[in-house]
This record gives sequence, C-alpha cells and structure tokens, in this order.
Amino acid sequence: MSQMSFSTLGLQPALLESLSSLGYETMTPVQAQSLPPILAGQDVIGQGKTGSGKTAAFGLGLLNRLDPERFQV
Repeated sequence: MSQMSFSTLGLQPALLESLSSLGYETMTPVQAQSLPPILAGQDVIGQGKTGSGKTAAFGLGLLNRLDPERFQV
C-alpha cells in the first residue's frame, strides 16, 4: 500500500493544520485502513503493534466529529 496523506480524508481544516504542525503528513497502514470507515461512522476493530497508529486513528475520528462551537455533550 502506498503512503496516503491525511489531506485525502476530508478532515476539518484545523485538524489537518494541527497534524501538519506536528509533522504528521502521511498515515500509517493501520490508519489508512481504519480512518475512512471510522470517519464514515462505521465500527472498526483494529489490531497492530505498539506505535502503529491505532490510538491516533481512533482519536482523529473522534476529534473530527467535534463541533467546538457547541458546548454540549
């Protein structure tokens, strides 16, 4: 699988800017496979070694759904 950029996912611009400022430009394989269905609202089960990007995939899916202008749960 070739490296995919986070910019291909349609993430919120502020989230993409934050990723870029941290030096994250391309997804790990587990992120490339799990983020599209996560962002589509599908359930995902992922397994990988420590440091493979599983937690970031989960977190990015969650953060992308937040609306900072709504102060509600």
